[in-house]
Amino acid sequence: MKAILSKQVGGPETLVLEEVENPEIGPGQVLIDVKACGVNYPDVLIIEDKYQFKPPRPFSPGGEVSGIVKAVGAGVSHVKAGDRVLASTGHGGMAEQVAAAAHGVTPIPDSMPFDEAAAFILTYGTSYYALKDRADPKPGEKLLIMGAAGGVGLAALELGKAMGLQVIAACSTQDKIDLCLEKGADKGLLYPVGPLGRDAQKALSGEIKQVSGGGVDIIYDAVGGDYAEPALRAMNWEGRFLVIGFPAGIPKLPLNLTLLKSCDIRGVFWGASVARNPAGHMQNVKELFQMHHEGKIRPYVSSHYPLAEAGAAISELKERRAKGKVVVVME
Repeated sequence: MKAILSKQVGGPETLVLEEVENPEIGPGQVLIDVKACGVNYPDVLIIEDKYQFKPPRPFSPGGEVSGIVKAVGAGVSHVKAGDRVLASTGHGGMAEQVAAAAHGVTPIPDSMPFDEAAAFILTYGTSYYALKDRADPKPGEKLLIMGAAGGVGLAALELGKAMGLQVIAACSTQDKIDLCLEKGADKGLLYPVGPLGRDAQKALSGEIKQVSGGGVDIIYDAVGGDYAEPALRAMNWEGRFLVIGFPAGIPKLPLNLTLLKSCDIRGVFWGASVARNPAGHMQNVKELFQMHHEGKIRPYVSSHYPLAEAGAAISELKERRAKGKVVVVME
């Protein structure tokens, strides 16, 4: 089979397309003929050895796939050969076949296209866990999403609206804000690109307060860097700051702000939560599928790339050009 491989530490340009042996499965595993693979920011990090997990090389990036079950190992009963599924794989998804742990494999309805299925579980899983399980949302509260036009950002936007929150979409370009407004955001906020000095940070915090009418209750920070502190300074009393990711760098936040606002900074590690609380994860997945069925949420896939161009797909995320989800499809 064909697979995209990381054989050395580096950026997307170091990835190669090669013929490799088909994977073998053991007990508790599922062999999937991959139809599509969602691209996520961990794919940028994992090939540069900057992610929490460092698989031995050579390996394929790609942490979420959709496809058709080819075979199942001993002890697997919830799916069978021929079923349409999505799967969380961690890595290995940018290949024509992947062996996935059975607990990460979920059947999908016939009405869900493979590209949407490959763009579903990581973004909506992360954002639903963040908002439902970590943010303690209350209808009417104000949710600020930093990096709102990305995959997890748009998922948080849709889920926030479904939860009755007022959603403020913060983005780096006007076209991204326009997309978020089309997807249901109540307001948009344009923030500057690049390192922010103290004056620029102060100005951004003031803009957040102005557009929100005084401050926000929940911050969904998928950007990090110099943008985190201005957002935190615009937090309301007993607000919740959700730590999602750091494409702009890992911020250093002054903890005196949490004292002054009696607010919380809460980490969001969805992958670890799935392993620690599989029953809670399955309930969340059930609720997400129900919302998809009701038309409340739907992945926005903005770009499709063939397997041979998977490096370019990852580059689109690394360079922060992506709107919605980028998907690699098998030809």
